[in-house]
Amino acid sequence: MKKITLVIPVLLACLLQGCIAGAFVAGGAAGTAVARDKRSFDTMKVDEDITYQSQRYIAADPDLNNNAHIVVVSYNKVVLLAGQAPTPALRDKAIRIVQAQPKVRRIFNEITIGKPTSPMRRSQDAMITANVKARMVATTNLEASRIKVVTEDGVVYLMGLTTRRQADIAAIVARNSSGVKQVVKLIEYIDYSGDTQN
Repeated sequence: MKKITLVIPVLLACLLQGCIAGAFVAGGAAGTAVARDKRSFDTMKVDEDITYQSQRYIAADPDLNNNAHIVVVSYNKVVLLAGQAPTPALRDKAIRIVQAQPKVRRIFNEITIGKPTSPMRRSQDAMITANVKARMVATTNLEASRIKVVTEDGVVYLMGLTTRRQADIAAIVARNSSGVKQVVKLIEYIDYSGDTQN
């Protein structure tokens, strides 16, 4: 009984974040979310690898692990780097680690120079992410499964492959959510035929 109690919240959080592992475990409903994802299976796997390897190398670096808080998220081989580093040198070290990962197309550096956020702040960020994602799922005419939500220090980052209209709707939902300081769109826009727009 304890296993079920633990698995359900983890699975729910994972689905709200749009992660691949949760999608496979959840079966039918999550399978639909994966089917609506504009990324190919291979690209989703590459994104998982980029995120995992970057986080692993950052955690293995004593200076970064002990003194900075770095968030790494890859979507369609585009990486968001967020969090805090006490010095530009440590920030740049984190960037170099991600740049060294194979198949990274672009990096959005959103790391601020300063003291890492507290565990309480990170918990609040997780709640904001869950709330924004839930509100998106409940929004008519918004395909929430195509947008990844990441929150760091009250700033909500939207990543994904979708149309400008969908991205605008998602941004409005996020801006009107409790606790959100700012919304940053890191969306790759596509037209209805699925071709990426420049």
